Amino acid sequence: MINKLLVANRGEIARRVFATCRALGVATVAVHSDADADAPFVADADQAVRLPGNTPAETYLRIDAILDAARRSGADAVHPGYGFLAENAEFAAAVTDAGLTWVGPSAKAIAAMGDKMAAKALLADAGVPMLPTWTDPAEVTAFPVLVKAAAGGGGRGMRIVRDAAGLAEAVAGARREAAAAFGDGTVFIERYVERGRHVEVQIFGDTHGTVVALGVRDCSIQRRHQKIVEEAPGVLPDDVRAELHEAAVAAGRAVDYVGAGTVEFLLAPDGQVHFLEMNTRLQVEHPVTELTTGLDLVRLQLLVAEGEPLPVTTTPPADGHAIEVRLCAEDPAQGFRPATGTLHRFAIPGVTAEFGPARGLRLDSGVVDGSTVSVHYDSMLAKLVAWAPTRTEAARALAGALARAELHGVATNRDLLVRVLRSAEFTAVDLDTGFLDRHPEVFAPLLPAEQLPVAALAAALSGAAERRAAAPVLAGLPSGWRNVPSFPQVTRFTVGDGEEIEVHYRLDRTGALAEWGRKGPLLTDPVEEGSSVNTELPVVELVTATPGRVVLDVDGVRRAFRVHRVGSSVFVDGPDGAASLTELPRLPLPTAELAAGSLLAPLPGAVTRVHVEVGQRVAAGDLLLTLEAMKLEHPVLAPADGVVTELPVPAGGQVETGAVLAVVDPEEDPQ
Repeated sequence: MINKLLVANRGEIARRVFATCRALGVATVAVHSDADADAPFVADADQAVRLPGNTPAETYLRIDAILDAARRSGADAVHPGYGFLAENAEFAAAVTDAGLTWVGPSAKAIAAMGDKMAAKALLADAGVPMLPTWTDPAEVTAFPVLVKAAAGGGGRGMRIVRDAAGLAEAVAGARREAAAAFGDGTVFIERYVERGRHVEVQIFGDTHGTVVALGVRDCSIQRRHQKIVEEAPGVLPDDVRAELHEAAVAAGRAVDYVGAGTVEFLLAPDGQVHFLEMNTRLQVEHPVTELTTGLDLVRLQLLVAEGEPLPVTTTPPADGHAIEVRLCAEDPAQGFRPATGTLHRFAIPGVTAEFGPARGLRLDSGVVDGSTVSVHYDSMLAKLVAWAPTRTEAARALAGALARAELHGVATNRDLLVRVLRSAEFTAVDLDTGFLDRHPEVFAPLLPAEQLPVAALAAALSGAAERRAAAPVLAGLPSGWRNVPSFPQVTRFTVGDGEEIEVHYRLDRTGALAEWGRKGPLLTDPVEEGSSVNTELPVVELVTATPGRVVLDVDGVRRAFRVHRVGSSVFVDGPDGAASLTELPRLPLPTAELAAGSLLAPLPGAVTRVHVEVGQRVAAGDLLLTLEAMKLEHPVLAPADGVVTELPVPAGGQVETGAVLAVVDPEEDPQ
């Protein structure tokens, strides 16, 4: 019997396992890096042990340190979570050799599936259908192909190649990314199926010889080959579903599988099923299986680790439909560039459960208000999962909760997720792994550009209300009120990539909005100098304004805006979308001016390669250098035609956010 469980992972993964342990009465131990000392998952555990390491990410890969933490805390079992060392056969063997209970498949099974090429050969012999695969780029004769990391998953190290000319560079880039993510740069190449669906089967095995399929998930909506929307049950013909179940169980039996695992497949448009890989761990998307089967998969892991037989021996029927989204700190408009910073507010309305299999709206999150999103780990903040009797209801409920969420402080993919869930193609189950490439319209923000001025007005009126509330004298007078009206009040904001929008407004003696206007890049017709009112703007009446809430009547429709101010940052959440603004000071201090054409680091990282030289002429879109951050490579491209005049950071150099990476002078003439 397991009495005290150490979880060798962090964030929402550790919190998920701890939640089941609390329900079962199992004591818990967290391990953490210095960067995570105050993280929510550490507070959730009964005990916590600091791990040594040179970098925050390295700490969780120290097998010796984790075993020492188990010894010092008195843990009698180890759960690897579903990241870091979860698929490390050496770790599984070390835990078992130390006399501890390992919550997972055997080291032998992990090793067999961890070598993806050997796994393909083994499962092909077991009758599992395969895609054509190559290990030598010179042997590839047909395109398109997909370059993949042999030692890991999660989309890292993947590259689509459509012709022979791009294969060598794709293989080199995949090797670098795989080495950074998994410590192993081995890659292989397999045929790429256009418009294929990514489907997978949750399997479970016990020590009594049972291997059972728990249903099919569809994980086709992906960015950078990483899943962001998953659902169960996958909408499939019955014969295809049966084929997937049969192939997945055959894969599990081929390695005497024990514990939770996932067998992933690619479903071609012609209905053919092809094996992709087997993940010897619990998957990030396991909640959709829990909500449609009523099973707690972590509970099953613990029971199996204790030697108990599985309580299910056949595939349970799916009850209702569940859809999960991965809410990530990233900017979809910038190629899904990861975002870092402080999460000032993280609030999602209507959540009925956290981490458990209870139905409704479930949140599995590793962050709370005030959490720091660092460059050291994956960009995922949380998983939000909706269960409903039908797929349409689940998608609608999930989109609605996301749209109303308050996510302040870092850029997220929330708007993209909402647009995907509400799209006609998603509703019609017109899905494949290239969904985002074919639907650029889902990248548009929820708040239309023409509605941004009203959101900025709400921010300005909220600021005025906050100042009046704090005024030591005459606090009852409207902000900026004069006996004789003269000039309106002016509040300036930056939005997006630094574009300015200026809000002009004047309140009368009753506090009503007497007039308003704005200047900025979103004007359809320029406002004349000195004018405070733009006739193209909607008619707005102020209903109420407090520091945290502004209600406006806009062209006869009342709209409420929630306003959250942190220093100069102002976050406005309205019925049509959210806006993130930065209020500019009335009298800004002088600052140093950057050279024209300066390209700045979007987040901390390391320059892995420099592709150009000072003095070299480049065209817009040319690759200048490669920045590695959050274990992914981010290309830095020339913004315009010009000449490279500065490259201040050499290959291997570390940079912080805002550091100058290169300067491209568009005026430079090589003649």
